[in-house]
Amino acid sequence: MNILIRKGRILNPADNEDFTGDILIKEDKIVSVGQNISEEDCNIIDASGCFVMPGFIDLHVHLRDPGLEYKETLATGAKAAAHGGFTTICPMPNTKPPTDTPEKIKDIVKRAASESPINILPIGSVTLGMKGEEITDIEGIKKEGACGISEDGKSVMKSDIYRKAMRIAAKSGVTVMAHCEDISLVEGGVINVGKKADELGLKGISNAVEDIIAARDILLAKETGAKLHLCHCSTKDSVKMVELAKEDGLSVTAEACPHHFTLCDEDIKENDGNYKMNPPLRSREDMEALKEGLKNGIIDVISTDHAPHSKEEKAGGFETAPFGIVGLETAAALTMTELVDKGYLTPLQMAEKMSYNPAKVIGIDKGIIAEGKTADIVIFNPDEEYLINVNEFESKGKNTPFNGRKVKGKVKYTICGGNIVYGN
Repeated sequence: MNILIRKGRILNPADNEDFTGDILIKEDKIVSVGQNISEEDCNIIDASGCFVMPGFIDLHVHLRDPGLEYKETLATGAKAAAHGGFTTICPMPNTKPPTDTPEKIKDIVKRAASESPINILPIGSVTLGMKGEEITDIEGIKKEGACGISEDGKSVMKSDIYRKAMRIAAKSGVTVMAHCEDISLVEGGVINVGKKADELGLKGISNAVEDIIAARDILLAKETGAKLHLCHCSTKDSVKMVELAKEDGLSVTAEACPHHFTLCDEDIKENDGNYKMNPPLRSREDMEALKEGLKNGIIDVISTDHAPHSKEEKAGGFETAPFGIVGLETAAALTMTELVDKGYLTPLQMAEKMSYNPAKVIGIDKGIIAEGKTADIVIFNPDEEYLINVNEFESKGKNTPFNGRKVKGKVKYTICGGNIVYGN
């Protein structure tokens, strides 16, 4: 059935539009955007008081499928995404086995078509087996539907291998999505270096672990002409380096995650594995630098790094728990609460960083509300307050430090390809 969205605050960052109006959807397309649209035989959604934005696009999720389906599957991850307002998600390749061949990309694309109500665009690995030695068939991976390449979870430590991969990616028009971590400097660290690490008696991870590889990757992108996207930036110097890269005219973009702009290491009250993530929660100074980077446009994208784990795995504290937290179902509310409500972003900039800019990073025709475009839309109530409750998550993963946190902003409807895939 056709859908008529009425009286919503339409936020279309592609054309810098922010106005109250109506949207008419027929089949999978937006056919009309304007005032007082009238149409019979429609499913009418009253969006009064709500933001109507392009469906969110998450460039950075872990769906654990194949190989670790007890943590998440394509289907459960997609449901969680729809619940969070996402209409397109990009799963990283560190599954078991890794997504490192055109055939494996093809399989995910095929299964997603039948198992997921939203768009799933897989990311292929840079090297075979994610071992950092032999480059994958990057052109073949792209041909089968990959939206980028990454070795997320770790870095390709051999610079000569990475440079060759970047050259191929540049030639093929493939975005390189970089996890910046010098593994030789981690030395068993599990938390940010600082007072909190000392207080809890834990080994720390310094900012240099991230910053050294961020600098290297930017310099390699400069040499090769590759389109580089820095994942989960967490340090003040990463922000500075991205700013310099942009000033130098390089094709470099960056993302920040809600946990890194909402929490710092001071917020860790006890040895709780739900606060363990990679990169770790940094200092307050780093957290503030990320918010300023988002505010002034240095950081282009908000991604979640959604990383589900079982309750048992996370129960052991920092020493034994795996890195990572879930984020698909909390990202929009945390962005509203911590950035929009506090004046770091306008509502239009929220839509830009969660919809339009992510689409540009991977070169897809989404993140736009306009006639003729695919009807991927989220309807979001910016004023609704509630407590985050992991028992309401669609994700298999409940591992989050935000359980019980009061937030503002709730997804009311998610529409993907003209279909209502989530309705509150």
